[in-house]
Amino acid sequence: MLISIIIPVYQAENILEELVSRIKKSMKFAQGDYQLVLVDDGSADASWHRIENICATEKNIKAIKLSRNFGQHHAITAGLDHCTGERVVVMDCDLQDNPEEIQRLYQKAQEGFEIVFARRIHRKDSFSKKILSRIFYKLFSYLTGIKYDGKIGNFGIYSMKVIDTLKRMKEPLRAFSPMVRWVGFSKAFIDVEHSERYKGKSTYNYGKIITLASDIILSYSDKPLRLIVRLGFLISCISFFVGIYYFIQYLAGRIFVSGYTSIIISIWFLGGLMILNLGVLGLYISKIFTGIKDRPLYIIDKTINF
Repeated sequence: MLISIIIPVYQAENILEELVSRIKKSMKFAQGDYQLVLVDDGSADASWHRIENICATEKNIKAIKLSRNFGQHHAITAGLDHCTGERVVVMDCDLQDNPEEIQRLYQKAQEGFEIVFARRIHRKDSFSKKILSRIFYKLFSYLTGIKYDGKIGNFGIYSMKVIDTLKRMKEPLRAFSPMVRWVGFSKAFIDVEHSERYKGKSTYNYGKIITLASDIILSYSDKPLRLIVRLGFLISCISFFVGIYYFIQYLAGRIFVSGYTSIIISIWFLGGLMILNLGVLGLYISKIFTGIKDRPLYIIDKTINF
């Protein structure tokens, strides 16, 4: 059974040789019946040059160079569109996902599961990143109504049935792990060790993380819109009863001077709320605008060994 390994690569020139070496060792169980697909997501360093050198001597290692940086999940999509394995492994290039766990993932999949996720029992990320991840998954689970585990990322093994389904999903806002969970099918989990990044620093800064999180939430949930409707209805009810109260006070002759403070607070509160509502609506409209352009999800500059 041919196994495809999809790895998006970005700014990883100092990691690639070690990555490929460990994958070759870990895939001995497959007796050479595997392909490694490296997708260079517009790296500005020498990553592509290193990939070319590796592919020159390893014909089962294939490579795709995107024309620019499209993002990790678009790079994964490019790899999925070009792989041919009956089972597909997706993992990151920084060696925090251990290649040695691939055999265990494959063995679990042989029990009849279409999806086997690697669950990181001890995440080796910074404290702030772990906190942000926990907040995001709590919020995401609440907004979508589906329980998500922050210990599970992209690392896992997937059947071609799952991959073929993902290929039909052409929305421009990509998030591999939520997409896999959305398609369903039988799934299992195995606990794996999560390692420190092999070299260098993560290219995901807080700005990118927050942008990705907001894109995922807007793509997979309309609950923010429904929450805004509920909030608007609640404020309308409160305003109605407050209005009745002050009208009664006026008829009773208990109001002599109009309240400046209450007026200013009301204006600022309602003004801020309206701007917030318009902002959320604007975000949804911008995502619709992005989708109807129907641009390609990625653009390929070069390929090797395909």
